[in-house]
Amino acid sequence: MQENTADPASARPGQRPGQRPGEQPGERPGAPASVAGLAARIPDTSARGIAAAMTDLIRAGELAPGSALPTVRALAAGLGVSPGTVAEAWGVLRKHRMIATLGRRGSVVSGPPTVPHPTRYERVGDFGDRLALDLAVAAPDPALLPPLENALLAGARTPRLNDYARTAITDGLLAAVRDTWPYRPDAWMAVGGGYEGVQLLCQALLVPGDRVAVEDPTAARLLDILEALDAQAVPVACDDQGPLPGSLAQALEARPALFLHQSRAQVPCGWSLGPERSAELAGVLEGAPNVAIVEDDGLGPLTTGPAAVLGAHLPHRTALVRSYSKAYGPDLRIAVVGGPREMVERARVLRTFGTGWTSRILQDALAHLLTDEEAGRCVREAARRYDARRSALAERLAERGVHTANRDGLMLWVPVVDETSALVTLAARGITVSPGSRFCVSYARPHVRVATSRLTRDGAPLDEIAELIALAASSSAARME
Repeated sequence: MQENTADPASARPGQRPGQRPGEQPGERPGAPASVAGLAARIPDTSARGIAAAMTDLIRAGELAPGSALPTVRALAAGLGVSPGTVAEAWGVLRKHRMIATLGRRGSVVSGPPTVPHPTRYERVGDFGDRLALDLAVAAPDPALLPPLENALLAGARTPRLNDYARTAITDGLLAAVRDTWPYRPDAWMAVGGGYEGVQLLCQALLVPGDRVAVEDPTAARLLDILEALDAQAVPVACDDQGPLPGSLAQALEARPALFLHQSRAQVPCGWSLGPERSAELAGVLEGAPNVAIVEDDGLGPLTTGPAAVLGAHLPHRTALVRSYSKAYGPDLRIAVVGGPREMVERARVLRTFGTGWTSRILQDALAHLLTDEEAGRCVREAARRYDARRSALAERLAERGVHTANRDGLMLWVPVVDETSALVTLAARGITVSPGSRFCVSYARPHVRVATSRLTRDGAPLDEIAELIALAASSSAARME
C-alpha cells in the first residue's frame, strides 16, 4: 500500500513535513488527538453532532485505530458543553464499535463503523480436510426429517397468496399451534426461526446498557444477541433442574429489564424445567414486576417431555418462542412467538422495517406438517433416535469416569480438566467439538460441548469416540507440555 504523505518540500509555512491538508497540529494519525484539534473539527456541538463529526474523522482515517482520545471532561470544556453531552456522543460511538473505553487508560479509536459479529456462534479455526468427525454442530440429521413435498404444496394453496397484507400468523398455523401451547397468550406471530424471535423481542424490550438475567451457561447465540444489543448479561447459576431460585433472586438485585431463559432441552446442559422449579422461579419473579420474561424453546416438538413454562404462572409478562426448524427442517426457518399483546406487537412493528411478515406459504406448510399424522410419527421417531444417540454416548463416557447430566437435546455438556488441551487433543485425532467458554457468562469450570445428533452406527464406533473424549477430558495443559 502506498503511503499517503505529503512532499516535505511542498509543505506550507507553519505546516510540519508530512502533515496532511486540514490536519491540526498534534493530530498525526495514530497519535493522541488534541482537544483543540478535535474541537476545531466539530461544528455542531450537540451529542448527535459530536458523534457525526467523530464518525467522519474516523472514516476518513484522520483518527486512526489506536489513537487516544481526550477525556470526556476535557473535550466538553474545549467545546463549551456539558460532560453529559460528550458522554452521550461517546456512547453512540461505542455502540457502533468506533471507540473503546479501556478503564483508567481512557478511550481510544477502534476503527470505522462495523457490523457486530456473533463471535460465539461463528466457527473458530480451520482444520482443512483433517477432521473425520464434526461434533461441534448440533444440527438435525437430514435422514430424520419428514419429507416436505406435500407440505409445500399445501402451503402454496394458502389463502391470500401473494397479497401484500402483513400476516403475523396465518389462521391455519394458529389453529395448528394453539392447542399445543402451554398457556393462552394474547397475541401470536410467526418468525424466521427461534433466534430471530428472541432477537426481535430483545431488541423491542431493551435499550443499550440494560441488564439481562440469563442462565449460566446458556446458548452461545443468546449471548451474541445480548452483546450485539449492548446489553449486560447477569448470570443466573443452574443445577440439573434449571436456574436456581436463590441465584435468580440475587440477579434481580441488579434490576435487570429482562429474564432470558430456555424452558426445556436447555443448551448446553439439557435440562427441562419441572413444575416445582418453575413455580419457585415464578415466585421469585413476582417480586420484580418490571422484569419481562422471554422463554426460548429451541428444540420444540423434538423434546421428550412437556414444558413447565414460566408463562403458565406469569402470562401477562412472558413471551414464549418455539422453534420448529430442527424438527421439520432448517429451510422452513419457522418459529412461533406467543405472549402479551404489547410485547408481541413491539416485535411485529420491528419486522415492518424489513421482511414485514413470514411467508404465508411457509407458515401453512408448517401447519400441514403439524397436523399430518405421518409427519408427526416421523418427528416422534426422530426424538426417540436423538435421545438414544445422546444416551448411548453418555453411558460410554460414564463407564470411563466422565459424567454428564444432559437429559434431553442434541448434545452433551462434558466437563474437562482444561478446555484448550481437550480441543487440541481431539483435533489432533480428527474430531472437533465446541469450546464450553462460548456458552458461559462466568466460566467457573471448563467444559466442551459435544453434539450427538448425527452419531450413527455407520460413523466412527461409539466406544472409540467415547475413549477419545475421555482422553481429552482428562488432558491438561501441564500434561501437554
